[in-house]
Amino acid sequence: MIERPRPFSRRAFLGSVVVLPALAGLLSPRARADASKSSQESMHYQTSPKDGMQCSGCNFFIAGKDASSDGTCKVVDGTISPHGYCMAYNAKS
Repeated sequence: MIERPRPFSRRAFLGSVVVLPALAGLLSPRARADASKSSQESMHYQTSPKDGMQCSGCNFFIAGKDASSDGTCKVVDGTISPHGYCMAYNAKS
């Protein structure tokens, strides 16, 4: 005897209507945080300073464990060298 698949019930449908958007809401802030940063390529990031300007002297730079360790940036995605430079450079005041 061949079993036929059960039709999608109203209970299953209503459960998915409530659960799926809730799961998407939990995942979306993480996705938005990553999407809010620009790529290194689009910001013309380089690992060497330019005309005395370097990431360690920028407002957007978030330092690593010590002064020589790589850190992160509030604007540019990925690992950022304290000696690097990009076009978003904004000198600390």
